[in-house]
Amino acid sequence: MSDPVTAETAETTETTETTETTETTGPAVVALGGGHGLAASLQALRRVTDALTAVVTVADDGGSSGRLRRELGVLPPGDLRMALAALCGDDEWGQTWSKVAQHRFRSAGDLHDHAVGNLLIVALWELLGDSVTGLDWVARLLGAHGRVLPMSLVPLDIEAVMELDPAAGAEAPGRSAQTVTVRGQVAVATTPGRVVSLGLVPQRPPACREAVAAVRSADWVVLGPGSWYTSVIPHLLVPDLAGALCSTAARRVVVLNLAPQPGETAGFAPETHLEVLAEHAPGLQLDAVVADRAAVPHPDRLARVAEALGAELRLDDLARDGQPETHDPDRLGAVLGALFTDLAGAADDARPGPPDRFTRLDPLSTDRM
Repeated sequence: MSDPVTAETAETTETTETTETTETTGPAVVALGGGHGLAASLQALRRVTDALTAVVTVADDGGSSGRLRRELGVLPPGDLRMALAALCGDDEWGQTWSKVAQHRFRSAGDLHDHAVGNLLIVALWELLGDSVTGLDWVARLLGAHGRVLPMSLVPLDIEAVMELDPAAGAEAPGRSAQTVTVRGQVAVATTPGRVVSLGLVPQRPPACREAVAAVRSADWVVLGPGSWYTSVIPHLLVPDLAGALCSTAARRVVVLNLAPQPGETAGFAPETHLEVLAEHAPGLQLDAVVADRAAVPHPDRLARVAEALGAELRLDDLARDGQPETHDPDRLGAVLGALFTDLAGAADDARPGPPDRFTRLDPLSTDRM
């Protein structure tokens, strides 16, 4: 590890943190997820509020993040970097630093495919000796419109029991599908088959206390969009974070994906995503579910599952023109902003709680078309 920060620098840092105040406008919103899905959510939400916090998964084991994680024993920085870049402003400073953070080296050497932002984040972690402080410094440099926090301060692995897809050759004629345990975010996301159960290694990992505090003090919590099993569900497997999500006074919104993800949620109907969410967090009450109208073939089914979880359904046109699998930040931001305004004055005692035990609409409910 590099030499620790000097006492003079530490003193300056402490002075800055204790005297600097930032005036924010809009509700306090916490968005949870990882990767491209969380980035889409943050790009939309920064158009709605300045009081924005991202809570990010830390289980990536592929690419530049995986290499840094294995070599240096740090949190995988890639999803954190993407969240910071998504929070950059639309001015020249913000867009320039967003591009710098996302820039990847292309070479025949060891730097190939490393992202500049990943290296910057890890450098600050080594210098400052604190993951949260390092991320705050990167956010200040980028002019990020919000804060980025890891969901845990220890690197995690995702472990799934999967029923392999017979089409991949796992099932011979007359034999039942093969069930295997798959470890690692990349492996879980790319193994053809159905996730039977999901866990984290280590089990019951400690939550980042700043992330827990942000969820508890939020006005709104937003889950999704994103890779359901590797970016969204993992937050519910960190006990203290899951407890905060279930007990917070904040209103909770789920933003659904525009399409099933090949390999991870292939064949899922929109309502299946909510059923899986409920199975991993039986005490989680929702207030709203937001989905693209073109991605919901059976709105009545989705509305019934949303209602069973205490939520109303909002359908709108959320995709970019000509890119049906990419959220348009202006459209999604407008829908979320309207939702925040509409529900802000609703009485808390009018919020229905979730059922004691959630059951799927039918045993398969994938109706998966």
